[in-house]
Formats: sequence, structure tokens, C-alpha cells
Amino acid sequence: MVFEKVKKNFGFGCMRLPMKDGEVDKAEFCRMTDAFLEAGFNYFDTAHGYLDGKSEKAIRKCVTSRYPRESYTLTNKLTSMFFHTQEDIRPLFFDQLKICGVEYFDFYLMHAQNSVFFEKYKCQKAYETAFRLKEEGYIGHVGISFHDKAEVLDKILTEYPEIELVQIQFNYIDLENPSVESRLCYEVCRKHQKPIVVMEPVKGGMLVGLPPAADKILKDLGGGSNASYALRFGAGFEGVFMTLSGMSNLAQMQDNLQTMSNFTPLSSAEREAIEQVRRILLSGDEIACTGCRYCVSGCPKHIPIPELFSCMNQNKRYFGRDWNSTVYYNTYTKTRGKAGDCVECGKCESVCPQHLPIRKLLKDVAAHFETK
Repeated sequence: MVFEKVKKNFGFGCMRLPMKDGEVDKAEFCRMTDAFLEAGFNYFDTAHGYLDGKSEKAIRKCVTSRYPRESYTLTNKLTSMFFHTQEDIRPLFFDQLKICGVEYFDFYLMHAQNSVFFEKYKCQKAYETAFRLKEEGYIGHVGISFHDKAEVLDKILTEYPEIELVQIQFNYIDLENPSVESRLCYEVCRKHQKPIVVMEPVKGGMLVGLPPAADKILKDLGGGSNASYALRFGAGFEGVFMTLSGMSNLAQMQDNLQTMSNFTPLSSAEREAIEQVRRILLSGDEIACTGCRYCVSGCPKHIPIPELFSCMNQNKRYFGRDWNSTVYYNTYTKTRGKAGDCVECGKCESVCPQHLPIRKLLKDVAAHFETK
């Protein structure tokens, strides 16, 4: 059983790998991989589109070519943009195996399922194809990653009870978020008795770089980094099989390993502190972008949307007194599109897992940074 091959409940998400000159910093990724495996963890998660295809290639260079196959588990995904017919799926799948340098995937997920994508996957018999590949020995377990309302998840798990695990966005700021419905999706997973993989436990870093008042609350606890509390929040729920973290440097890896190697659920005092932080965050108006970058590849104006949203959030966090945010804004847009260049085609909004009104938000960003 592949589930038994997974040693611990912490996984290396490979969507935010260290980058250098536009390429994955393989030396740093190797150091992170070595530390991860030496600490007794072995779950890696990637997808065909991560880092414009560079994630899978880096997996081969830094993981699968350097370690024996039994020492790690590898999760990959079937992403909607890379297939158009049922006949496209198997060639794509075997191409993914080749790129990653493996003969099978331990877990294979139907990627970013929502009400629209689910209908496409059903029409193209993607689930049936994955189940067949499992029968042939090329997949250990078939699952889904999910970005929609709980009722859609319930429908998918009802129609395809063969699904073996579910990856959901789950963190303390999204627990009651009506756009994400973390708690309700968690409850659907429990209802269907599916193991849960937590993604975005620190919401793309938003729960690390907290506003000063919220940051002080966690610092006063004296028990760890802001990231450690976010990881422990998600991992502490019953039924959570795996908690992923998209780490970008060795320091983040070491901090996460310290937390998850000696994992303890949050205490009542820590939960109360988290609730205080949550209230502070919800009282603000920061853009809830996780930096997944799904919005970037299809933008006709090549606008670095996550980076520009980060500049806006940084400025809001320090009440308009952060001059660095303007410097970074000008740097990001020197060779790429500005927020004001948006033609409102809506491609970004159609793929945003957070369901953000990106076109409107870009107008706000342009009004702030481009009219001075």
C-alpha cells in the first residue's frame, strides 16, 4: 500500500521552489531535498504546469535521479489546460512520468477541480482513465485537488466514490471564508471518509508576513514562527493525512521541519491567539492572493499579478508608509505589464482558486501606484 509508504504527515509542495535567473535554483533545491529526506519525510507534490513546467524537471534533477525510488513518494496531477480530449490524457501522463524520471506515480490527482472543470473531466472520461492507469500499475492512488464550494465536492465524491484522497485549501483565515469554505469542505471529506491533504496552510505566505498587531500576538506566545502556528493549525485536525508546504529556501524548510518533526496540536491558549489574529486579518482589506500564479500564464499583457498584489498588500499593511512597495512595483513592471495595462479579458479570474475579482483589484492597484 502506497499510503503505508508515506512516513510522516508533512509534504514538500513543489510549486514555489527556489528560483535563480528565471530557473529553479537546483543547488538550493537539492539542499532542501536532502534536509527533508534526512528528517524522515518523503512526500513530494508537483504538477505539469508548476513553474511553467520547470517543477517536474527539477524533481528529476534533484530528487528522482539522486535517490532510490522506494525512498520517496511522488504526487503529480492531471491539469485541465494540458488536455482537450480523452485521447490526450494517456500521452500526457506518460510524458509526465518521463519528465519526472519515474515509472509510476504514488498519487495522481485530478487537478483544481471545480464545477466547470469537473464537467470537462467527466466528459473526457479523465477519472476513468486514471482508474485504468491505476489498474495497470502506473498509479498508486487516485485523488483530487479541489477549489470550489462544499456542495460541488460532495457531488464529485458521490459520483466517484473510488476517489481515495482529497486535497483542499485549509487554513485558519479561510475556515469560514464563503469563497473557499474550508471548514465545510473538510466536513464533506469526513462524511465520505476520505483522507485529507492540506494545501495552502500558510495561504501563500500571507499567514507568515502578518500585520504588526497580529504578528505581536504570536510573537508573545514565544513558541515558534508564524508559519509554525499555521502548519500546526491545519495538521491538527482529525482525518488530515498530509500537510503540504511550498517552501522556497532552506531556511523555510528548516523552520517547517522543526515544527513537523516534533508535531504537537495547538494548545487552547494558542488557539485563542490564532482567533485573535484571524479577527485582525479579517478586519483589514488585504488582497487574499496566495501567489499560485495560475493567473499569469494566460495574461495577454504579461502582468505579474501576484507580485503587484503583494506590493499593494505591503502598502496597506503599513498604512501607506512603506516606500519599498513602490520601488518593488516599479521593478516588477519594468519589463512586464502594469496593472493599468489590463484589458479585462477575464482569463485570470476564470482560473483563480481564490475567486478574486482580479480585474477590479488591478484597477485599484493602478490607481494607487500609477497615478502619482
